[in-house]
Amino acid sequence: MRSRSLLLIDADPAVHQLLTKLLQREDRSIQDVYDGSEALALLRRYPCDLVLAGQGRNGFDNLKLLRRVRAMLPKTRVILAGEANPVNVVRAIQDHAYCYFHKPLAGQPVAEMVQQALDADSWMDDIRILSARPEWITIDIRCKLAAAERAIQLTRELHTDLTQIMREDIAASFRELLLNGMEHGAKYDPRKRIRASILRTARSVIVQIQDPGKGFSLNSLPHAAISNPDDSPVRHAEFRQEHGQRPGGFGILMARNMVDELLYNERGNAALFVKYLKRR
Repeated sequence: MRSRSLLLIDADPAVHQLLTKLLQREDRSIQDVYDGSEALALLRRYPCDLVLAGQGRNGFDNLKLLRRVRAMLPKTRVILAGEANPVNVVRAIQDHAYCYFHKPLAGQPVAEMVQQALDADSWMDDIRILSARPEWITIDIRCKLAAAERAIQLTRELHTDLTQIMREDIAASFRELLLNGMEHGAKYDPRKRIRASILRTARSVIVQIQDPGKGFSLNSLPHAAISNPDDSPVRHAEFRQEHGQRPGGFGILMARNMVDELLYNERGNAALFVKYLKRR
């Protein structure tokens, strides 16, 4: 198994200790630096597979570092960690960061995203930013599970001013509807793409997801829990087993319970949900 090389950049030794503990594996080598110039000097001598760049010393700008790494080592994955700022999050994805996390870091999600990034082959074009206004983000997502997970993390980072429960309700609803679109609309065909818009008003978050499929009718979804008759709460699971489908079918029902409004267009290939805001 080929050894993977990681470079950690942050001014705080405690962050290095946390990340090293989380990310160390037998097949990985990890190097630590504390500012951008030191990182670039090291990368010129020793290219690496992944850079995780936090907040460094002396006015360190990790977005600027991202662009320098992209120019020098275009195949190196870069994950940024910094302040909770939707503008920086969107700029990072525009500049082909693999992902963005705000501080303080949630350890396990970072570790999982690092593994996903190291496993990725072609990923650079999996997420496209079509509208970058903070109040109206539109992204185009390739129909791949890895791209979906990156898009879900992006959605989490856009609403860090909300309570954790609200953030997770929005992210989980986004995830369920996005994966439904990938599975049933795009058939997990990586040549196809799904468009999602995340809108922020003074009182709500509005999310619209449209897949390239033919659509469906909410009245004819025997594989989904939302269609179960009152006297048969597991009928959809029986149907899925009978037809050789994977366990599941709770996506629409879960999303409907986590948001305030959920609508589908006439064809059934576009969904829109609304979550009314309660700030911290």
